[in-house]
Amino acid sequence: MGDSVLGGRYRLREALGGTMSQVFLAEDLELGRDVVVKLLGPDAERARFEREARAAATLAHENIVRIYAYGEAEDGRPYMVFEHLVGGTLEERLAGGGLSDAETLRIARDVAAGLAHAHANGLVHRDLKPSNILFDAEGRAKISDFGIARLGGAGTLTEAGTVLGTAAYISPEQGAGQQATPASDVYSFGVVLFRMLAGRLPFEADQPLELVRMHRAEPPPSVSDFRPDVPGRLESLVAATLAKDPRDRPANGSALVAELEAPAGEPTTALPVPPAAARNKRLRLAIAGVVLALLAASGVALALIATHGGSTTTSTSEPVSTHKAQTHTSAPPPTSTPATTATTATTATTEPTTAPATATQPPTTTEPPATTAPTTVETLPTTVVSTAVTLPGG
Repeated sequence: MGDSVLGGRYRLREALGGTMSQVFLAEDLELGRDVVVKLLGPDAERARFEREARAAATLAHENIVRIYAYGEAEDGRPYMVFEHLVGGTLEERLAGGGLSDAETLRIARDVAAGLAHAHANGLVHRDLKPSNILFDAEGRAKISDFGIARLGGAGTLTEAGTVLGTAAYISPEQGAGQQATPASDVYSFGVVLFRMLAGRLPFEADQPLELVRMHRAEPPPSVSDFRPDVPGRLESLVAATLAKDPRDRPANGSALVAELEAPAGEPTTALPVPPAAARNKRLRLAIAGVVLALLAASGVALALIATHGGSTTTSTSEPVSTHKAQTHTSAPPPTSTPATTATTATTATTEPTTAPATATQPPTTTEPPATTAPTTVETLPTTVVSTAVTLPGG
């Protein structure tokens, strides 16, 4: 279709590629400017193409590629005319690895603003990725290709359970065949942000289905695992956007804009604890748990030793000493003086269950062991609890 003219106005000059559609660099003969023409492919789905045109027509924002016109070619295929952007794609800029923090922040703000506008107009992109982020002559980032976008309230063009999107950037819910929401675009934004900062994707695999599985089930790595000097605030934003549950992410593009435009140094409200700090906290809690368990085990061991020691020095009547140890161990901590404890022990020897042993053994022989063993058992738990309370600090 070289050098042909669509609608008597757009001269097609150079094929730019495309799969579902044929994309051309063209000249607007009436206004004398370069434009991009997207023509429906011979075997492509017309309803999806038309929906992209309607989606693009509802949006007018400096961070979204503008649509100029919609028409139909002589052979009946529809076409769209877009502004021509000379700055290339984000995919091309990432070919050499990650970007500087300043450039990353600038692009992230532009993309977030474009998403905020789309979401405010009831539109979910569903396929945000670097090849769909273009740059104009001033370096401004613009979102393009709303080919699988979903308009609010519009029915889907595919059956339930169908996976839509690019595997490397797909959200967990889209990978499960669930309906995409603005939070789904936020997840894809997080994958793009991760790549700009780290120079690689959070998940890498040879097979698309394995990538989808990883996005659904595997915890994402921290950016600092690949780039230790990453700014903590950006790392926290990546962690928030890559949450598996959509409810744990910033809700939409507007929430992303709020986080990215908050003054430096001010705490944000929607972000989680930075991953490094979270790992340190989990480590401290784990150590504290181990120490607490060891202390508790030590307390039980000492209690058993104390109980066993009391029984060996008591009279040959085994039921008497066993009964006393159990009674004093389960009782609440004593609040009286040692003299009162001795009185309690004396009273215990007069219980009906101890009468046979008392009849054959003088009371003064059995009382000291029974008093000593329970007193040791009662004191130990108080020490353990007091120590455990102070461990998790810091």
